[in-house]
Amino acid sequence: MTRFIFITGGVVSSLGKGLGSAALGALLQARGFKVRLCKMDPYLNIDPGTMSPFQHGEVYVTDDGAETDLDLGHYERFTGNPACKDDNITTGKIYMNVLQRERRGDYLGATVQVIPHITDEIKNFIREKDKTADFVLVEIGGTVGDIESLPFLESIRQFGNEVGRDRALFVHVTLLPYIAAAGELKTKPTQHSVKELMSVGISPGILLCRADREIEQDELRKIGLFCNIAEKNVIPALDVKTIYEVPLSYHKVGLDTQVLDYFGIEAAAPDLSKWEEIVRRIKNPEGEVTIALVGKYTNLADSYKSLNEALIHGGIANKNKVHIKFVESSKFDDNDGIIHELEGVNGILVAGGFGERGAEGKIKAAKFARERGVPYFGICFGLQMAVIEAARNTAGIKGAGSTEFGKCDVPLVGMMTEWVKGNAKEERKANDDLGGTMRLGAYPATLAKGSKVAEIYGSVSISERHRHRYEVNMNYREQLEEKGLVFSGVSPDGKLPEIAERNDHPWFIGVQYHPELKSKPFDPHPLFVSFIDAAIKQGRFV
Repeated sequence: MTRFIFITGGVVSSLGKGLGSAALGALLQARGFKVRLCKMDPYLNIDPGTMSPFQHGEVYVTDDGAETDLDLGHYERFTGNPACKDDNITTGKIYMNVLQRERRGDYLGATVQVIPHITDEIKNFIREKDKTADFVLVEIGGTVGDIESLPFLESIRQFGNEVGRDRALFVHVTLLPYIAAAGELKTKPTQHSVKELMSVGISPGILLCRADREIEQDELRKIGLFCNIAEKNVIPALDVKTIYEVPLSYHKVGLDTQVLDYFGIEAAAPDLSKWEEIVRRIKNPEGEVTIALVGKYTNLADSYKSLNEALIHGGIANKNKVHIKFVESSKFDDNDGIIHELEGVNGILVAGGFGERGAEGKIKAAKFARERGVPYFGICFGLQMAVIEAARNTAGIKGAGSTEFGKCDVPLVGMMTEWVKGNAKEERKANDDLGGTMRLGAYPATLAKGSKVAEIYGSVSISERHRHRYEVNMNYREQLEEKGLVFSGVSPDGKLPEIAERNDHPWFIGVQYHPELKSKPFDPHPLFVSFIDAAIKQGRFV
């Protein structure tokens, strides 16, 4: 029998509902249960694919090609379970589905309303997960009290009534702010948040109280009294030094125990040894390296959330602490200041991105790495800029550029118009909608025997997740390879480049896909493990 756990948030946003959901999923998994996590987002966009990284952070891509919320990355990293398109829904998708049904006449002339049509569609999204796992954890985006969240709250209220208390638990994440002038944590915001939730008919069974310091037992007792919740179910969720300590922290305060008690389930104690080892390595590194992450959205760290975590995973595997130095590439489009920003770093990672802004700065970063022998890792756009740099500065192709930026003398990078996915051909046009029209999801690649990447992967056949609209033009392959930039990974039909590496450099690899999306703390991606290893070796000679 599947149990459903709904996670809501109150007081303020960014309280860590996604991390809390992922950590709880990991704890239940460690006790031997099969878990599934999904996210319901209240914004009207169909998906986050066309949203600015400055507003929403990174777009997480699944194997089946869905552009989803970044919290699905947390779910995968903590549980190891691959997410899919059916694990993320938005208000936009819900309304689109309902309106399409209305146009087809599926509602037989009924007046289409929020209740029951929108709420029924939301419940269908939840109900589809029944019997797919022992526990289905559903995170509700936004904050209780936001008008756009109301249909989702109403839907989970109805769903809870329909399946009964023995199958539905509501967990509410709140904040206890510390008021320095008073010298104490305040419980009133939590009380008001629970009151807001109860006003729509939902009584939380467990409260997760976020705070930056210890919460006195008297305060927990007070919260339970005023919020009509058993004291043992008012659980402190304190700040920790690393997000990978959250499962250990939540188990220590009894979150997983109280969840199982709520459902009347007995289970063996969880095996948390892998999390203990991960935390030990993070807190007690044997060394440290500095990686320059060159990008155009560096003002918001969540824009590169999976990249940041994958670098940390590479550090865990190598027992080294990774310091990430964010370098804003757009500052260096018209000058050489980036050289000073990159002096002394142990490795350079050029991240993905869209559009011309910041491109020249990324090209300069690739040139710096090539000339100085600094380990270079180019991801998606970072591969393309490294290829353009090599074309201009080593292969003598002076007009090399990308049609993404407009017309250029030599279109070394151009928009893909067709490609093969599975057994079907997909086609795109320049004036197509931006949303969902890229090469998205998992695609296979074949690696050259004896290449560095084949050695790193330990295989000549791989599958990685993509999210891009432009591709390197393979017509210039021979000229580039003569000057040391070798295309060591291509699509199975040999038409699309996947990986380029330099055979005259200690560690210089660019990939067209996004390996960071498959990296996990207990299963780090081999490219990041190798990159950090190269950075450590580089540091010995700096």
